[in-house]
Amino acid sequence: MHQPATDPRPRVLHVTQPVDGGVARVVADLTRAQLAAGLRISVACPDSGLSESLRRLGADVRSWHATRAPGASLAGEVSRLARLVGEVRPDLVHAHSAKAGLAGRIAVRGRIPTVFQPHAWSFEAVGGATAALALRWERFGTRWAHRTVCVSEAERRTGLRVGIGARWAVVPNGIDTGRFRPAAHTVRTPPGTDAGPRAPLVVCVGRLCRQKGQDVLLAAWPSVVRRVPGARLVLVGDGPDRERLRAPERVRFAGAVADPVPWYQAADLVVLPSRWEGMALAPLEAMACGRPVVTTDVAGARESLPPALVPHCLVPPEDPPALADAVTALLLDPPLGESLGERGRRHVLAGHDVQHAAEAMADVYRALLGSGTAAPAASTEYRESIHS
Repeated sequence: MHQPATDPRPRVLHVTQPVDGGVARVVADLTRAQLAAGLRISVACPDSGLSESLRRLGADVRSWHATRAPGASLAGEVSRLARLVGEVRPDLVHAHSAKAGLAGRIAVRGRIPTVFQPHAWSFEAVGGATAALALRWERFGTRWAHRTVCVSEAERRTGLRVGIGARWAVVPNGIDTGRFRPAAHTVRTPPGTDAGPRAPLVVCVGRLCRQKGQDVLLAAWPSVVRRVPGARLVLVGDGPDRERLRAPERVRFAGAVADPVPWYQAADLVVLPSRWEGMALAPLEAMACGRPVVTTDVAGARESLPPALVPHCLVPPEDPPALADAVTALLLDPPLGESLGERGRRHVLAGHDVQHAAEAMADVYRALLGSGTAAPAASTEYRESIHS
């Protein structure tokens, strides 16, 4: 999808690697919103399910081969991205997550208005000398970002605390509350099973990796089952830790799924035991589906929960006994879980709808592009299209 060179509408180039998980969903939601709002959208990313879905939305997708982690291939990735930037000639570049943020800022070096969105800091994902190197890069690379967009105030405070001198903006994550909604029927049946009486079901949706902490949940699970006999746990997602995760009794690995909504809707409780985040999407998606959540007190968690849920739903990270206690308490009190799920749904509708996030990002773009070429707010067309 190529526009004439004389087209006055701003062109935004999103650059993303990874192409799965929460980052991919944010990029897809922004692309849908911005196309409906009248921007010309190009996306540079590896060939993937994300690239195909973005093409179906009408975006100009450019194949950018890049690995997920930095390494010896970085120089070639930066060179290829610089060529794509020259071909697309964007008015603004928006680089998502650590790898694309690294390559994108080096390729552009501030010559074009640049937005960097870390989606959780890279130096939190590693340790030792690698963490020190990642932090040193973030301190240096901020000079080439006209705005660093954090998804939570906590993520921004982390950057400040470690000496990243960025020009900040905070745009909390939003989700499609038309897609993520309570089940239309009262009997919630897990995918692939028959309707009928069933034991309590706990669902964890997320990439199987150290960040998401499924190993902590599996360590807590035997304690849950001792107190809630028959309780079942389903891990929805795939990732590099799949082979090393050892599942105790009554745990199912569902693998990657095209649509997690049926799993959210079927759950009695949704759990995300992350070690670090910016602001996780899974708890927002679960609450939008009217389901209670238990999550860890990492960046963005308190900001994503209504205050009434915090005492019941927030636990320290890497603490299996505390996680088991919180999960057990909610499984043993279904009326409380239902009440918390309803409160969570209202909270997401009020403050974390994807439309709010799109409009807030449009404000960031306006400030960088200037009043003459500003990105318009999300249009009525977009408000209708996200629910179609």
